[in-house]
Amino acid sequence: MTEQIRRTSARIAAILIFSIAMAWVESATVAYLRTLVHRVDPYQLAPLPIAASFGSVEIIREAATLAMLAAVGWLAGISAKSRLGFFLISFGIWDIFYYLFLKIIVGWPHTIFDWDVLFLIPLPWWGPVLSPILVSLVLIVIGTFLQRSNTGDAKANAGRFSWVLSFCGMILALVVFLDHSLQALLKGSGAVTEELPAHFNWMVFILSLLLMLTPVFAWGIRSVKTDKGNGGRDS
Repeated sequence: MTEQIRRTSARIAAILIFSIAMAWVESATVAYLRTLVHRVDPYQLAPLPIAASFGSVEIIREAATLAMLAAVGWLAGISAKSRLGFFLISFGIWDIFYYLFLKIIVGWPHTIFDWDVLFLIPLPWWGPVLSPILVSLVLIVIGTFLQRSNTGDAKANAGRFSWVLSFCGMILALVVFLDHSLQALLKGSGAVTEELPAHFNWMVFILSLLLMLTPVFAWGIRSVKTDKGNGGRDS
């Protein structure tokens, strides 16, 4: 068991290095693209860059980023659970350092409440910078939890229902991010690029984060009950 934990820790350290290095490359690339099209601050109409083929380049870059993070998770893991866990950890670390490095390179975001276009697939995802950072922290926690459960810790095995709630939380967060684009799409496809979001539903978003963490909460409750049960028997 100790050897397995040591190997898991070594893999997490390697993922940490990869994710931080990749975040710098990603931030530098985004800085170049946004500077070329005068979009250092992305809170502008028509989120796809209007220059040459930059629009398609940006979408492919986003897809490639997800593919790279998924690949490192796959290579680091030895089971479906550990691969997913490593992917979530890698994604969370990468996203947090991505914003940190953008701040260092171009001075943006000015605050954690600045609006950003998080993704463009299949529609623009909008949210204050703080929102993806919070999601990233939650993903790191869930990924670490998956790694712990993968080592055979019986207490770390959350029930299936808690994972269903966690998945529902992810879908709910996605709906919040896509809320503006979906509403604009109902007005016509052109409205997606002709209107900027002005409101972010923080209440629903926080609820989505809590739902995502349901397996961790279930583990915590189970651990407390187990510890109390052991204490009662010992006395």
